[in-house]
Amino acid sequence: MSKNDFTFKLQDLMQQAGVSSLRALSRTAGVSERQILRLRRLGVEQIRVDVALKLARALRISPQAFVATFSSQPSVPERVASEPELLSQIINLKKECDRLQLLLSEQQSLLQQQFQQSSLQLLESLLLQFPTAACKARENPQLPAINILPLVEKPLEKLLQQWGVEAIAPVGAELPYDPRFHQLMDGNAQTGEIVKVRYTGYRQGDKLLYKAKVSPCRN
Repeated sequence: MSKNDFTFKLQDLMQQAGVSSLRALSRTAGVSERQILRLRRLGVEQIRVDVALKLARALRISPQAFVATFSSQPSVPERVASEPELLSQIINLKKECDRLQLLLSEQQSLLQQQFQQSSLQLLESLLLQFPTAACKARENPQLPAINILPLVEKPLEKLLQQWGVEAIAPVGAELPYDPRFHQLMDGNAQTGEIVKVRYTGYRQGDKLLYKAKVSPCRN
């Protein structure tokens, strides 16, 4: 028998783990009996890392203890024997972490670009026409402001509709005061009293974005 034969050590661990035979160990670990034979005769250095990990789990011992038990090298402290493997794992994990961080950053940048492009398409008429209209309004103060309003209102309505945002109430509307959706600008009002909307508020689905600012109606 070779001085590096690990059969007895393996049998001891199998007995402790309640594994009845080498065939049972092969099934439990999900490795071939040939790999187990290599471990018995040649030690852990001659089997793949994934096989070693599977066998360690089947024998219910840590990977470090498995390496120390079946190493064909002279006995050394377990901490020293496991350091190269742990160092390799740390390096690989760091590389994977860096790769995932880079991938996440690229995805965030792509999503931001897509969001900006979508928003710009909805605001196209405002971006192209409003600066010219504003310039003409400054040159001609008599130009009615009503002519400029559609340039702002329509793109804004399309954008809000696209995002599922709706106004709580239009400016100037008179309606019963509801403190859940209304914020008093001045005076006092009880729930249900009629108030007038000064600044519209917005909600997105069930989420309240901004309360509508209101004032009590004066009789």
